[in-house]
Amino acid sequence: MSGGNKDRLHVFPSRMALTQMKGRLKGAQKGHSLLKKKADALTLRFRQILTKIIETKTLMGDAMREAQFSLAAANYSAGDFSQMILQNVDKAQVKLLAKKDNVAGVTLPIFEPAVAGTSSFSLTGLARGGQQVTKCKEMFGKAVELLIQLASLQTSFVTLDEVIKITNRRVNAIEHVIIPRIQNTMKYITTELDEMEREEFYRLKKIQQKKKLQKEKAELEKKKKGLLLSGEEARTIFETGEDEDLLFK
Repeated sequence: MSGGNKDRLHVFPSRMALTQMKGRLKGAQKGHSLLKKKADALTLRFRQILTKIIETKTLMGDAMREAQFSLAAANYSAGDFSQMILQNVDKAQVKLLAKKDNVAGVTLPIFEPAVAGTSSFSLTGLARGGQQVTKCKEMFGKAVELLIQLASLQTSFVTLDEVIKITNRRVNAIEHVIIPRIQNTMKYITTELDEMEREEFYRLKKIQQKKKLQKEKAELEKKKKGLLLSGEEARTIFETGEDEDLLFK
């Protein structure tokens, strides 16, 4: 017996088992190739999303800073108008639309802002500071859009990170566990089949030797009985001259 039991599959060594192992090896190699390509595609998209997250966070910081400055300027120009806005707002003006994107079989959520209806506080700041209030509204609207975009990117980032980890674990398992185990099993089966062929050849050789010995032994027994003469042909009664007379009565 050859090969360690822990590094191979428990199969009976036969030609059919060897054929099955070859099929399994081919399938494992193909699966490894496909999973490797999937991991590469996901990693590429992962890096693109990471770059966009860094850019969006930078823009988000600038937008929030500008929005806070515009809010301070609007409060200075129009006074405290927060209560008036809260009284006039009855429903959300910006709603969230959820879409899906497919990357190498992985579904990624995408969030997009959607404006719902007209502004319910369009008359805010009509008395004074209207320009600053409108500017403040626009700045916070941009901040909300960037916030939605950042949420979409970070959700996709977390989803891809988890899928990439699972895919890499599968790739490593196939590459370092499954394929070597199948290869060791094939080596074991091949070795056992070679040993069986050698044993069969030795058995047939011994059988031929025994048959040859039996044949030689049988020929020697025939020679002893006079049925075969070594190197001579059998003589007839005319050559020997020992034919007896037949007497008729």
